[in-house]
Amino acid sequence: MKLIKARNLHRDLGYFYIGLIISFAFSGILMNHREHWHPEKYTYETKAIEVKIPAESEINEKYAEDLGKQLGIDDKFRRHNVRKGTFKISYEKHDVEIDMETGKGEVVSFMKTPFISQAMKLHKNESNWWIYYSDIFGISLITIAITGAIMIPAGKFTFKRRGWKLAIAGLVFPLLVLFLLG
Repeated sequence: MKLIKARNLHRDLGYFYIGLIISFAFSGILMNHREHWHPEKYTYETKAIEVKIPAESEINEKYAEDLGKQLGIDDKFRRHNVRKGTFKISYEKHDVEIDMETGKGEVVSFMKTPFISQAMKLHKNESNWWIYYSDIFGISLITIAITGAIMIPAGKFTFKRRGWKLAIAGLVFPLLVLFLLG
C-alpha cells in the first residue's frame, strides 16, 4: 500500500469514526465501573414503606403487580423474586425491596441518565444491523491501527525500528491480564 493511500485511509476512517470511538470509549469506561454505581440511571426519590406480606408460597406475579399499584407505582412491571428473606419487585422506573419478616422496605424511584444511558446502549445493542455495523467498525479500527503503523516512512520512529517493540508491549499486557485473571 502506498504511503499516501495509507495516510488518506487512516485519516478518513479516523474522521468517519471519531464520534463512535469517543462514544464507545466513554460508555466502555462507564461499563467497567457499573458494579460501583449505576451510570444508566439515578435515584430521585426513596420512600420508606411498611406492608403486610403473605407467605412466600402466595407471592406470584399478579400479587407483585397488584402490590405495586397499591404503592402508587404506575410503571411497566418487569419481574419479582424472593431471595434471602427479601421480596424484590422491579419496574422500568422503580425498584421495591421489602423484608419478608417485618414488611418494612422502600420504593426507589429513578430516571435514565441523559446521554449516558443512550451511550451505554451501544455496548448492549444486539440488533443485527448494529452487530454488522460494529463488525465493520472493528475492521476499520484494525485498518486504522495498521495504516497508522506504516505511515512514518523513515527515521528512528518507524514501526520497523521502534514501533514493533511498543506493539508487542501493548499486546503482552492484555494477554497477561487474560491469563492471570482468566
